Amino acid sequence: MTGTGGEEMGVQAARSRALAVLRVRSRALAVALLPAAAAVILVAGGATGHLTGGVWDALRWVVSGLALLVLAAAAAVALVVARARPAVTPTVTVDEASAPDLYGMVRDLADRLDVPAPSAIALTPDCDSWLEDRTHPAHGRPPPAPEPDGATLPDGPAPRRGDAAPVLVIGSPFLWWMRVGELRAVLAPVVAGTGPSAHPDIAAARRFIRGLDAAAAVVSAGGRRGPLSRAAHGGLGRVVRLLLRGCRVHAAEMERGVAWAAAERAQAVDYGVRIVAQEQVGLAYAGWDRLLTRVALPAWRMGRWPARLDVGVVAALTELSRRDRLAEGFASRLGERPACDLLEEPGAMDEAVSLLAARLFHGGPSGASPDWSPVGWDDYPEEVVDRTWRTDAARLHRVLDALGVRRAAGHTAPGTGGPTLARVLDHLTTPADEAPPGALPTPDPAAAPGAAPTPDPAAAQDPVTVPGAAPTRAHAAEPAEPVWRAEPPGSAEPAGGDGSVTRTGSPADAAPHRPPAPAYGDHDIHSGHLATHPHVTQPDAAHLEADLPGGDSDDPPGHRRATPAAPAAAPATPAAVDEADDDDLAGTTARGAALAAGLSAQLAREEAEASVTGAGAPDAPPAAAAPTAGPAPDPALWDDRALPLLPLQPPRTGREILTAHVTAMVCCAAMDTAGAVPGLDWLDGPSLLFDGVRAADLAPSVLTLVETGDPGPLRTWMTELGIRPEKPVRLV
Repeated sequence: MTGTGGEEMGVQAARSRALAVLRVRSRALAVALLPAAAAVILVAGGATGHLTGGVWDALRWVVSGLALLVLAAAAAVALVVARARPAVTPTVTVDEASAPDLYGMVRDLADRLDVPAPSAIALTPDCDSWLEDRTHPAHGRPPPAPEPDGATLPDGPAPRRGDAAPVLVIGSPFLWWMRVGELRAVLAPVVAGTGPSAHPDIAAARRFIRGLDAAAAVVSAGGRRGPLSRAAHGGLGRVVRLLLRGCRVHAAEMERGVAWAAAERAQAVDYGVRIVAQEQVGLAYAGWDRLLTRVALPAWRMGRWPARLDVGVVAALTELSRRDRLAEGFASRLGERPACDLLEEPGAMDEAVSLLAARLFHGGPSGASPDWSPVGWDDYPEEVVDRTWRTDAARLHRVLDALGVRRAAGHTAPGTGGPTLARVLDHLTTPADEAPPGALPTPDPAAAPGAAPTPDPAAAQDPVTVPGAAPTRAHAAEPAEPVWRAEPPGSAEPAGGDGSVTRTGSPADAAPHRPPAPAYGDHDIHSGHLATHPHVTQPDAAHLEADLPGGDSDDPPGHRRATPAAPAAAPATPAAVDEADDDDLAGTTARGAALAAGLSAQLAREEAEASVTGAGAPDAPPAAAAPTAGPAPDPALWDDRALPLLPLQPPRTGREILTAHVTAMVCCAAMDTAGAVPGLDWLDGPSLLFDGVRAADLAPSVLTLVETGDPGPLRTWMTELGIRPEKPVRLV
């Protein structure tokens, strides 16, 4: 059913479910008051002479005491629910003075839909848009309702929080990629959700659900001391979880009804444009994911954050449109007016959102510093790509030194002790007469001058150990364990509803603890917070090849986001070895497994040091920078203890780490001996360029060396390009 009838049915369905949620609250209150009512009856009966005697007197005292305890517990639960701070998505607030055209478009859209206009507009670094209620006292004073002529109310008493409209949160990639008409069409169902949000029953039900959700988060937080505190929190947690279970189905159906009503109301506005705009939503999501995982993540690891991520997503999507025949014709849209023109200073807003993205997805500091500075796209190849490769190559040689591998290869000139690619190739090459997989290779006793001391042959039966690193296995059948990292507190998903009204974006954004919402009409409805992205997949061989500079995969990867990870404080022990990584390293050689274990331990140690200092990577460039001016993420919405909220990828396996380091060494040798230069591919990230052309076929050759110990394909590839592996390379 469409039109007014369908909208009315959606509102009625939402209201009936809201009343069901409120009935759960009323029943809980009735249960809390039941002992008090019984005590009142007993006391009144004794006062009137009807219930007298020793038994009734004892019963009066027992019931009165129980009533006091129950009332005290109920008051404590109500106090925690009322004072707990509901979760709010970190955003960058857009003031009306900095985007009058955007506010005007949203208000005009609200007028056409005959719904209240949102109280404010904010940007989030994600491909999604939704309404968010920020009327809780912990979220600050609600913005005043605008006058019809656009003027704001003078300073005075704050308006009632229940009367404040929700905040419209817009995904920043939409503003830079979409045209003005497309953005308007996408926002129409979202803005239409302010109508049902103003209904008193729906608003009250949402406040109750958000309070329970926030109370559950308080209970699940650590730091409680003493058995009494733990017992109190345990009882509170059981009560809150019981109420949430009773409201779960009703709350989900209420939000579904609200989304239904909003979608039906929005069908009268820009219906035809919305069909095309939804295609742009999916395209923007794919390009944004590729930009974050392939381009931004390497920079964040180096202590640099790209200051124009939204500009980069336009370049990435334009490149995707050029490569993918399914996206033909999308690039022609660039001649129309982009939605970012609705902002007065799009560059400053892009920089603020880019810094927010670095904090959300990587956990970086809140402002620029010598170890956390912005980087422009023109400087990205030199400041990020080149430095990343040389840092990885230096780490590779440090681990080889710790393993006792000689610096000079057998066929090099005497006295050549510098870091060379030949050293890596010779170490990973499986000799023809190598013993069966059961013992690690013994280093050549004839080490070059200045090399690490050769270990005692008697120690060859023991696991090879990098100083301060996790012990490695001595057999290829028992590869070294990965350094997995623990999940920090605050990363768990909320236990209840979030009060979101309507979200537009990729279907992959639906939260797992809510039933999937169907598409009503032409608009996909999604519920859930930005902080719930459950899609975690281990990269397969195709993804691994696409991550290498020589990979040519043009298909956007799946949305790979993992649980927040913190560097391990201590090396992993053999008892804690992950079976999945054991299987991963079982496909490599014995030398490769030992080297991968050393690299994993070295990376874990460096990340632990970086987390202690609170800066970027340990080798971040010492470029001083002033704090970012202009718009900034809302400080009242931050909880630094839970950063990063949305890490982009799960921890890398030992095979992936080893492959990345060998690739970095090959790229360094190509730059220093064959005239190659670092480059930036908008979809695949760091790339190696020869005469302006991206090098191909590097990924399969490196994988062959790592997995089988056969350097033939890689040596052939280097010979064709004139790369000399025996020449020393410059490291960081």
